[in-house]
Amino acid sequence: MLTGSITWLNNMAMVAKSGSGHEIVMDAAAAVGGEERGARPKELTLLSLGGCTGMDVIAIMQKKRVPFTSFTIDLEADTSKEHPQVFTEIRLVYRTVGEGVQRDHVDRAIQLSQNKYCGVTHMLNKTAKLVIISEVNGERKTLS
Repeated sequence: MLTGSITWLNNMAMVAKSGSGHEIVMDAAAAVGGEERGARPKELTLLSLGGCTGMDVIAIMQKKRVPFTSFTIDLEADTSKEHPQVFTEIRLVYRTVGEGVQRDHVDRAIQLSQNKYCGVTHMLNKTAKLVIISEVNGERKTLS
């Protein structure tokens, strides 16, 4: 079971504490009463997706001895106009760099994460279309 707690600080700011003891400050934009003291909750949801799938892909590539030297994921999300404003489309660009990296190994790791391992992916794809792009040493390929 996962646990956590949220404690109000002031105005719109809150501190989230995970069951593992880590803290994250959340806040709203100044236009809606916040003080810009932390990330927005939806931003954290997007970052959770990147962290979940990123850890999967890294673990798979390490297990397969893919010689990557750099790995990043860029994320963008569109939301619905009406409330509740949920994600409608999320774009993930996986960027892998390394001499001798074979595209098929990277793409397979991404597909395993997306289709089998990443629970955050499976939660979010119930409301949003996920567009998956793999960039290996600067060459892009759309996977979904």
